[in-house]
Parts: sequence; structure tokens; C-alpha cells
Amino acid sequence: MTLDLTLLLIPPLACAHAAFWGILISNLAYLRRHRPPSLESYPSLSVCIPARNEAQNLRRLLPTLQSQDYPDLEVIVWDDGSEDGTSNLLASIDDPRISSFRGEGPPQDWVGKVHALYQCTRRASGEYYLFLDADAELLCPDALRTLMDRHVNSSTRVSSGFPHLKGSALLLVSLVPHALLQSLPWFLVARTQTSSLSALNGQCWLVDQALYHNHEPHAEVNGEILEDVAIGRYLKAQGYPPSLLDVQDVVAVHMYDSFGAAWRGFRKNAYLLLGGTVPQFAFMYGGFVLTWLVAPLLSAWFLASLYGFKIVTDRASGMPVYVTLLAPVSYLLGLALQLDSALHHWTGQVTWKGRSVHTSSLAPASTTDGES
Repeated sequence: MTLDLTLLLIPPLACAHAAFWGILISNLAYLRRHRPPSLESYPSLSVCIPARNEAQNLRRLLPTLQSQDYPDLEVIVWDDGSEDGTSNLLASIDDPRISSFRGEGPPQDWVGKVHALYQCTRRASGEYYLFLDADAELLCPDALRTLMDRHVNSSTRVSSGFPHLKGSALLLVSLVPHALLQSLPWFLVARTQTSSLSALNGQCWLVDQALYHNHEPHAEVNGEILEDVAIGRYLKAQGYPPSLLDVQDVVAVHMYDSFGAAWRGFRKNAYLLLGGTVPQFAFMYGGFVLTWLVAPLLSAWFLASLYGFKIVTDRASGMPVYVTLLAPVSYLLGLALQLDSALHHWTGQVTWKGRSVHTSSLAPASTTDGES
């Protein structure tokens, strides 16, 4: 690389790093905002869980739901054509608060998880809905009370949780909070009109029943693999921007049980997160290559900055120290994963839980802005 090219690249890369630091610091401040006192009375709550081949995860999650001291609670699990022991496990649960239903797969043009959650809401009766992934775990008996305290006292009617992430392949998994804390300036979500400046974390989010059924977000984004991002944008376009809550003290998510499963799971989403089209992917991926790979080769300051990003996001998300020390490995794995995801989407080879995953792109903000 010539000296002239190096001098040309350093200013924009320095600006990019400064912007990332600004977003990161503002998001940490946003998450640390004052936590509210307990509510005097709690509204009824429906917990909606999608499940396809989730027997192992449900053995961990369901007991933590059964131990909750929430006063008016129902749990609805939609078994989406599971081929493991999920159906038998659900049939063995003897708790009047937990109901399970089984389908044999989503209709055409629906994504399985989206359809499962939509079916849960057809049967839910609570004043609020909590959408929770099957690999989640509640960490204390008052977890649902705490979630509701924070949700009701948040500035919006839709809230998304930032849970503690556990499991295998933490060198990959640690890039999730890294991205969540650096990609979207959450303090601007409720302060701007642009619906593309919004998202949800589909692992854990809360909404009141009336808002949900007035806008039926799962039906609106029925074919989206990244349904949580699409729902966040859609609801903001309707005038309901989501907030992000730090729930690491009450909710954990065991994302994957092996490196291979993690790679396949992230492969499904990575290309879509980088735009889902060839031009958008090329632009975004080029930016990541410059920021994560080229910049540290140009200057030790950029290398220190990258390590700084991982130190801060890993500490904020409770990652082990070894994950931080191996930060360059995480960044290189991230680049390889993004490229692998693109190649598999381009060739139509993405699968998940025995089903083909078809590429979908998020609807442009202009298609939903102002709609009711």
C-alpha cells in the first residue's frame, strides 16, 4: 500500500472510529438510565414462545417460568412441527399457566418463527405480550415483575431487552452485543422520524396488547427472516419507536451449543444485516474490511481502538476475559462469516432447523412511513 493511499484512508477511518465511539458511549449511558421502582399492581401478562426442535432449551426455560411470582401470568408455546422431543416435553408439563399448541409448519410466504408467534397472539389474553425465544432463561423469581417495571416506566409502549448472552462460540456470539451497542444510536430512535433508524431484539421484547392488535406486526412482516428489525422499523413508522432495556440481570439467552450451530445461525442473518442486496452488502462489507482489517494495519492507534471497542462491549455484556484477549480472532471470524453468509444466500443454500431459508430484504422505510 502506497504512502499516498495510506494518507488518504486515515482521515475517513479516524472519523468512522470516532463515530463508533460516540454511538457506543451514548448507548451505554442510555442503558444505564435510572431504573424505576416496583409497580403497585401488575397487568396480566402473556409470554409467547416459538419452538421448533427446542426440547433441550425448553427444559431450561420452562422451570424458570414456573418459578415466577408474577400474579397474573400465562405462557403460550407454539410447537412448530418439531421433530425432537419438544412435543412430548410440552405434553408432560402440568401447570395451568402453561399452554402448548402444535402446527405442522408455516403457510407459504411465512417464516416459521413469525408464524409461531402470530399463532401465540391468537390465543393470548394478557394485557401485555412478552415475546421470548426458547433458548432464554429467567434468572430470578421476580424477573417478569422487573421486566414489567422497566417496560411500563420506559418512554415508549414497545421495549426490547438487552439480555446476558451465554453458550458456546463466544468469539462469535460476543459480536452480537458489540453490534447492538455500536450500530444503532438508541437515544435517537425516539427522537427522529426515520423508521429505518429502529430495530428490536427478537430474543426478548414487550408490547401492550392493544398496540399489537391495532397493527399486527407479525402479519405485516410475515416473510422476514430478520423479523425483529422489520417490526422495530414498522412500529416506529406507525408512531411507536421501541426503547432498549438492559435486562442482563434478569434474562439470559443460551444462543448456541456448538461453534457449528452458531456459524449456521449467524450465516442465516449476517447477509441480511448487511443490507440483503449485492450493492448494499458490497458497501457495508467493504466498510467492515477497512475498519476491522485494514485500519489496524495502518496504525497502532486503530488497533488500540478496536481492542477498546471489544473491551468495553465485552465488559458491558459480561463476556469472559479470554474473549476480549482474542478480539482480533473475533473480528476475522466476523468477516469470514459475513462473506460466507453472502455466498450461501446468493446460491440459495441457507438452511435452518431442516428448512430452507429464502433471502428477503427489509422493506424500505418509505413503504411504511405514515401508514396506519
